[in-house]
Amino acid sequence: MPETTVDVENTEATTTTPHGLELDQSFETPAGEERVQRAAAALRGRGYAVHVVDTAAEARTLVAEILPTDKSVFTSSSETLRISGIDADINDSGKYNAVRPTLAALREAGRFDEMRVAGAAPDYVVGSIHAVTESGQILAASGSGSQLSHYSYSAGKAIWVVGTQKIVSDLETALRRIETYAYPMEDERFRHTVGMPATLAKILIINGELFPNRGTVVLVREPIGF
Repeated sequence: MPETTVDVENTEATTTTPHGLELDQSFETPAGEERVQRAAAALRGRGYAVHVVDTAAEARTLVAEILPTDKSVFTSSSETLRISGIDADINDSGKYNAVRPTLAALREAGRFDEMRVAGAAPDYVVGSIHAVTESGQILAASGSGSQLSHYSYSAGKAIWVVGTQKIVSDLETALRRIETYAYPMEDERFRHTVGMPATLAKILIINGELFPNRGTVVLVREPIGF
């Protein structure tokens, strides 16, 4: 378990990105163990299966154990999935019935409406989120909103891999984390990749899961993603 985890939140560590967005680097710090366990217990109380692991490598192994190979799997765009290798495991290995390769082929053919329909209701969605409160609320931000419907309902099951630096005290802090850390970081990534600024257009707040065994949260003690 990392020795650098602390329970201090919102220590002043504010700077700006190269493109002028406020960036609060205090949100990079992993949560201490007490806060991790509080969040895990709260998430279980709201209807989620919860696993707590030390490393992204352990999370990668766990996701591979959970995911069936005979169901459709959609991966949300996620630095957590990319860095951990989970995205490549699902989309490039040929082991899974991955939706992303199908969508890429439809996009290349210019069949955009078919693309929307093909990705609308996968059996599984695997992704991450941008904040989780100690009381068990989950928040995810998006430009297009393409993954948010999957997270909230349209995917049969959801698996989120979440670095514990995303655990915050309350909803207000979760929204601030999105606006002053996750979004500025995504903006820099998006500009580097696409050459355009990112858009923060939609934020999903999930207060709980009504359907048994639908949602799984994998909390990773080491920081990963943003």
